[in-house]
Amino acid sequence: MYLKIHQYRDNVIVAVCDEELIGRTLREGDIIITITEEFYKGDSVSETYAMDAVKRSSNVNIFGEKAVSCAVECGSVNPNNVKIIDGVAHAQIFRI
Repeated sequence: MYLKIHQYRDNVIVAVCDEELIGRTLREGDIIITITEEFYKGDSVSETYAMDAVKRSSNVNIFGEKAVSCAVECGSVNPNNVKIIDGVAHAQIFRI
C-alpha cells in the first residue's frame, strides 16, 4: 500500500491507499473522488509501517480494502464508520 504524509503549517495529513487504486475515479451519486498520485502515491510501505503511522496521526484519509482493513484491525477505525464508495472501502480519522 502507499503512504504519503502531507504537512500544512501545524497540520499533518496521512494518506494511505491500496496501490491498485492510484488514478482511479470513484463515482457514487453526488460523490466523485479521484485517488490521485499527487495526494496518495507516496512510499510503498508494509501494513505494519502504515498502521503505525495511522495510530500516531490525528488526520488520516484511507482508501482500499487492504488499507482500511488494517486500520480496523489495529483499532484506529470502527468498522461501522467505513463507507463504501463505488465498491471501494474508505475511512477518515480526525482526532482532536
